[in-house]
Amino acid sequence: MYEGAVQDLIDELGRLPGVGPKSAQRIAFHLLAAESADVDRLVAALQRVQAEVRFCSTCYNVAEGEQCRICRDPRRADDVICVVEEPKDVVAIERTREFRGRYHVLGGAISPIEGVGPDDLRVKELMTRLMSGTVTELIIATDPNLEGEATAAYLARLVGPLGLAVSRLASGLPVGGDLEYADEVTLGRAFEGRRRIDA
Repeated sequence: MYEGAVQDLIDELGRLPGVGPKSAQRIAFHLLAAESADVDRLVAALQRVQAEVRFCSTCYNVAEGEQCRICRDPRRADDVICVVEEPKDVVAIERTREFRGRYHVLGGAISPIEGVGPDDLRVKELMTRLMSGTVTELIIATDPNLEGEATAAYLARLVGPLGLAVSRLASGLPVGGDLEYADEVTLGRAFEGRRRIDA
């Protein structure tokens, strides 16, 4: 335990997701030793994010205006929506350069243990977008864990009556991985999603 400002800084850093007590302490002491110009830039960046960044009014990705850059892009296909849990998932998919449609960010996943139900996510907003009639395909790209699977199953049942093509991202073995290190669920998914090889 440190006193005053140092302990306050460690406590605040420790509240960040993924930052444990030791990491918070390391970051705090790094900031204490840093040049004041570096700390000023960090403070300015945090204040700018707080003041300027919001959620897109259409897809709920992060944006600095009313809409994010993807929703403003006229070259994107309007008939396909990819549903993700968080804005960071949009970034991951965009890095692949494989998807040219639109996104919808739910803001999490269904998790009864944490008290998160469908009403706590942006499901109503998704349904409103789907009712417009322009969307023909919905790609569900939630995480391949218990919460993501529950969310995907819920959305598939909810959207089913609309007559849209609904798909889920494939999951299985990573490229360069060894079978002996794969867990049972991953290996099972790889078997379910196997493809025919045309010789």
